[in-house]
Amino acid sequence: MRRNLFLLVFSTLLGVVSPAAAQQPAPKAARIGYLAGVSESADAPRREAFRQGLRELGYVEGVNVVIHERHFGRDLERLPDAAAELVALKPDIMVGVTTNAALAVKRAAGNLPIVFMGVTDPIAAGLVQSLPRPGTNATGITNVAAVLAGKRLEILKRTVPKLARVAVLWDPQGPGSLPQWKESQEPAEQLHLQLWSMEVSSADRYEAAFKDAVKAGNNAVWITLNPLANSNQKLIADLAASHRLPSICARSDYAENGCLMAYGPSYASEGKSGARYVDRILKGAKPDELPVEQPTIFELVVNLRTANRIGVAIPQDVLLQADIVIR
Repeated sequence: MRRNLFLLVFSTLLGVVSPAAAQQPAPKAARIGYLAGVSESADAPRREAFRQGLRELGYVEGVNVVIHERHFGRDLERLPDAAAELVALKPDIMVGVTTNAALAVKRAAGNLPIVFMGVTDPIAAGLVQSLPRPGTNATGITNVAAVLAGKRLEILKRTVPKLARVAVLWDPQGPGSLPQWKESQEPAEQLHLQLWSMEVSSADRYEAAFKDAVKAGNNAVWITLNPLANSNQKLIADLAASHRLPSICARSDYAENGCLMAYGPSYASEGKSGARYVDRILKGAKPDELPVEQPTIFELVVNLRTANRIGVAIPQDVLLQADIVIR
């Protein structure tokens, strides 16, 4: 009798407790808005590293984190609308990739915290007040593309010692491209190089621009980092090769797509750093107190297939410095 009464009471308690336990709300998933002013394919190394970085920090997509993405390799005028669409989804944090996208996010995000990647000069762009103390709701990683302009020209000169005139492919409509063009002037003078402004803001202008560069007597081309070029890497590399112009670019994937050489920070590393910033902010850190990170590790990539195609012999000292040689 007592045993039956005990079982009855125990079963009743189970009936009361179990449904209540089953109805406990699941932990809220963090929501991330990710806007890139570059195509999915061009952003792939950084984006996958960003996701991998989040996984290593304990985030599982669909479980405790949701990422809403928008990519625009072309139609960059759509970035402001896309930023507004992502903000309307009520994310906990916004990520802006490239200066164009980061600016669009900043205008749309209100007080939402922002992490940027792929930004050339966040101070000049108005994203932060200083690198050590951003002083705004934005922080992140700069690609120091302008700072490295001189180093790229120096590598190009070492590769082609008789080099005299270099066309600089840049986009006046790309906020990060202008600083790279400006920062090229002084080192070019020190290297006794004449620079030729090769301004292109539309992909259908690339072919004519390369023809004009050759007519102007340029012997090589340096391609600034900008969203338009990022989304047209193979086209640019093919045009440079067909005009037998040695080219230097700012990202390793450019070299993989046919650019003669590339020198810059690892974009896989940048993606993981972006994930780390997102994690810290989601855990309570204030963007205005997180210093903007500058890369410290850079890689030189040399494409020997392109060198053979255009008839350029890469000096041994350059090959020995290369981190990656594409054969």
